[in-house]
Amino acid sequence: MSISNKLQGFLDQFQDLCSSFNINSSTKRAPLALVLDSIAIELGQSEESRKYIGSDDVGLWGDFSKLWRSLARAHLTFWDGDDDTSSSEVDDSDDKGKGKEDKSNGSTTASSSCSFSQFCVSLSRFTRNLVAAVPQNQTKAFENEADIRVLIHYYTSWTSVQDKDAVLSARVLIQALSNIITGNNALMSTLWETYFNLAEDQVVLIRLLSSGDDRTLVAVMTLIKNCIIDSRTRTKMLTRTTIGSRICVLLLDNMVKLYDADEGSDGGKAFDTGYEIFTRIFEAGLLPELYKKLTMEGEIVTPHQTTLLKILDSYLQSTQILSPPPSTKKKIHIKLAPMLATYFFSLSTYSQTAIRRALRPSEAELLSPTVSPISLSTPHSHSTFLPTELDVMLPKVCEALVLVIQCIVSIILDSQGAQLSPDSEVGPVDNLQDYFNGVNNPEGVGLVENLIALLRLLDRFLPRINFGKPVDTPQSSDLTTPRPNMDSSSQPQQAQQLTPPTSGFSYLKRDLVRLLGILCHECLAVQDRVRICGGLEVVMNLCVVDERNPYLREHAIFALHNLLKGNPANQAIVDEIKPLGQWDENGVLQDTPGAVRR
Repeated sequence: MSISNKLQGFLDQFQDLCSSFNINSSTKRAPLALVLDSIAIELGQSEESRKYIGSDDVGLWGDFSKLWRSLARAHLTFWDGDDDTSSSEVDDSDDKGKGKEDKSNGSTTASSSCSFSQFCVSLSRFTRNLVAAVPQNQTKAFENEADIRVLIHYYTSWTSVQDKDAVLSARVLIQALSNIITGNNALMSTLWETYFNLAEDQVVLIRLLSSGDDRTLVAVMTLIKNCIIDSRTRTKMLTRTTIGSRICVLLLDNMVKLYDADEGSDGGKAFDTGYEIFTRIFEAGLLPELYKKLTMEGEIVTPHQTTLLKILDSYLQSTQILSPPPSTKKKIHIKLAPMLATYFFSLSTYSQTAIRRALRPSEAELLSPTVSPISLSTPHSHSTFLPTELDVMLPKVCEALVLVIQCIVSIILDSQGAQLSPDSEVGPVDNLQDYFNGVNNPEGVGLVENLIALLRLLDRFLPRINFGKPVDTPQSSDLTTPRPNMDSSSQPQQAQQLTPPTSGFSYLKRDLVRLLGILCHECLAVQDRVRICGGLEVVMNLCVVDERNPYLREHAIFALHNLLKGNPANQAIVDEIKPLGQWDENGVLQDTPGAVRR
């Protein structure tokens, strides 16, 4: 195997410098760093050169290991600030952030001095290019993983995070580590098992995911993605272990932070890589386990669970366009269905309880399905409500509930026409529509009945917004609470209306009625269940304009159509309701004087 005379000359310099090298001497570090940068450029341009330089004939690996070992020990012994030289600027223009070989000029600035961090960058860059796509080089370089980990730990400490040289060092170190293991299943498994058995403060992946540098995030996320992409075992460790859940929490935090990053930017690339990691978790059928792992005691839903649901919702919508194989899709849907049903019940029940506490109507009005629906043909009646406080968690719960509903709708629509084989997850049903129609909560209440009960309460709780104006409802006109006393005076404060906040409730009524329309489609039994629990009147009340719920009217009309189709009993109920009057400027139907109503 032949190499260029230029590279051979660099190798000769490397061996000469290593023979008298002293890591603690800045004047010794500077020329060797320059040679390492020069060799790295050559290695980035030729796989043949990488194979040659890693062969036994060259005898590189002894000096290579000594350099990593001495550098790690130096960082454990000395603070970088005690170095005898000041840190000079390092050109990182060759740093691509994805663990690929380096093909551009990125030499350390020629200088008589070289700080520890600069030398670390040069050695990491050399290693990154040396091992790229050459398994035998990866295996040899991996023997120095412990030293590389020590250096990453050092450069991600709280004393280093504001130092730009430390940030660069950490970034190139993780790129080197990523290249060492990528494509080598044995090395990935060894590294994964090692890291997941360390104390949390020693897991450098966790420290790197806390970085404020987007290029560092790209590198560490790429390493994580490569480790789990073809291994269900390693993906399980990410979703089931304490270290894994901590990594997932940081990934979710970064997904929120990077959401608005421009496409093609480093932040955008990090977001896309994070999305690929969660896609792998979804397709491995491990989302339910991860969602449960993110639970916090005393919290009905956590911010990280909500973020995870947002990613899932986006994924399910994208699979309708760019679909995975049918067998994979069916496995995903079957795994998701029981989880989504469980969390629909828990979130919906919590919402109903919180709304009842806020409204506090009489028990008869609350429990009777024939009394509690607000008549379609008359303005909202003003019952007596007691002043109370809104549950501060309710908007967040409703936000999560909207996402759960959208995911249920997606998997039902996406699986239409696909027959389910008998499965322990969903039971003996033919399709997912049948599954959700047949599922009950622990008290034996069906999903359809639970959905109707929530819609009924929401129609009383949330004022409709017609043409930019809220329509009066009992809770917005009758509920008052004293304004908090903001000064030390004893003067009474004016009462303030207690109205639900708008954030968190958007689309809730619309998506609930949309789901109902899908569940009752071509299903006589469900149509009857809706009638029995007073759901027809609830749906008819939703055939209105509401700017908080775009297309609510259209979805309600569609649901009503599906409820009436082929069902004479339901048609008779609707026929008995004859609204007479005219709509006022608020979109409320007012009685016409003298009108007779059935």
